[in-house]
Amino acid sequence: MVMGMDLAARSFNTLDRGRYRRKVQRCLDTLARMLTDGSFSFPRKNIGLEVELNLVDHELRPSMTNTAVLEALDDPSFTTELGQHNIELNVPPRPLAGDSALQLEDDLRAYLGTAASKARDTGSALAMIGILPTLKHEHFDQKWLTNKTRYSTLNDQIFAARGERTVLAMEGAPLPGQQPERLRSYAESILPEAACTSVQLHLQVAPEEFAAHWNAAQCLAGLQIALASNSPFLLGKALWHETRIPLFLQATDTRPEELKNQGVRPRVWFGERWITSIFDLFEENVRYFPGLLPETDAEDPIEALDAGQAPKLTELRMHNGTIWRWNRPVYDVVDGLPHLRIENRVLPAGPTVVDTVANAAFFYGAQRALAEAERPVWSQMSFQAAEENLYAGARRGFDAQLYWPGIGWIPPDELALRVLLPLAHEGLRRSDVSDEARERYLGIVERRCLARRTGATWQRDYVLRAQERGLDREAALSLMLGRYLELSEAGEPVHTWPVTD
Repeated sequence: MVMGMDLAARSFNTLDRGRYRRKVQRCLDTLARMLTDGSFSFPRKNIGLEVELNLVDHELRPSMTNTAVLEALDDPSFTTELGQHNIELNVPPRPLAGDSALQLEDDLRAYLGTAASKARDTGSALAMIGILPTLKHEHFDQKWLTNKTRYSTLNDQIFAARGERTVLAMEGAPLPGQQPERLRSYAESILPEAACTSVQLHLQVAPEEFAAHWNAAQCLAGLQIALASNSPFLLGKALWHETRIPLFLQATDTRPEELKNQGVRPRVWFGERWITSIFDLFEENVRYFPGLLPETDAEDPIEALDAGQAPKLTELRMHNGTIWRWNRPVYDVVDGLPHLRIENRVLPAGPTVVDTVANAAFFYGAQRALAEAERPVWSQMSFQAAEENLYAGARRGFDAQLYWPGIGWIPPDELALRVLLPLAHEGLRRSDVSDEARERYLGIVERRCLARRTGATWQRDYVLRAQERGLDREAALSLMLGRYLELSEAGEPVHTWPVTD
């Protein structure tokens, strides 16, 4: 949804939906004109970052205290998220060039240090992890939604569209020497979505460069997730290395089985084709997806444009916020100037600040190199292959086989070391990133590949060893999370973490 936007507490009727559909179409027409007229501000490539965080109590269970923590923080950089055990940090945007990444690491550490201190004052602790392993079915009760109208309305609209309970069903990648584990569960709310805590990377791009950067991001998604997976446990089960990917799809699915069988598109969506313009994505949103939150404002966007103003396009942005693409197009207005961004939503939160910045540096560097390549990689592979890479990387992590043009099937670590890390170095050099920052962060990704150690592999190995010592799964998960939080706070990158105490 549009950042920070809440809704009036009311129900929607058929007139609201018709008015909203017409207004969304008028916003789309306005965007088309703006793209044609060259209306967009693009002084430089700014980057931005959002981090979703979990709150846990002294027993490492979810702590439903986000309101108290946010009141104690009193900082607009922190905001609510869907569940009462979540908060979100929005780091101010900045240019990519120079030592900006080093400053981002320092800023992120300072923000999280302050938040951790305020959380402690309320009896909670921060957990920067893709899925909190101590979540239980009871934490998906609707009463744990954050008390804002937009969340309850979204919950009601998704359930009204589907007409039945959320089904959570997946089969995991087996722990070493074990049989695959299966999850079969239900939820009466969209709170399983709140289990998925991510890092979202933003890149401001010029309209004429958007398609190449988006296509490049889609090509990278499977490798990104394989190199950074950190969500291997859900409701006591060892599932995918990045269980967020299937969980988010299932938690927000508005389709009953019959519509799935008809091929109706899910609202958590990789997409279905390479694009030639950002307009393609917004047009698909309008064509394929009904409005979930059909509230309109008084602005006529074409009149605003004719008056020399940047139109807010509120309805188009609201609609876009209820379609969860893994690489989402963003239209925004800052200081009266409109701009376009790509929001990369693939990565989980954690394990550490330095790992987070390393993941960001790898993405920005590799994305730029691919976007500016003489022969685009997406012209050499099918869109379906890129989507299959996403699911393979999420399910199996370093044990996946990914497809890459000119190579064929290749493990993620080998693909990164042979192809994408050299490209990421080149992309960051072209972006004028300092050698110190480039070598620090891409060096961490390189060593992670050599060690074949992500947050997910560390969690899985730690739990397996704890169970081999006689602990049951629940105790092993709790022990692992306690150790994870210690190591995360210490701040050394995850590839250096010991599996034994």
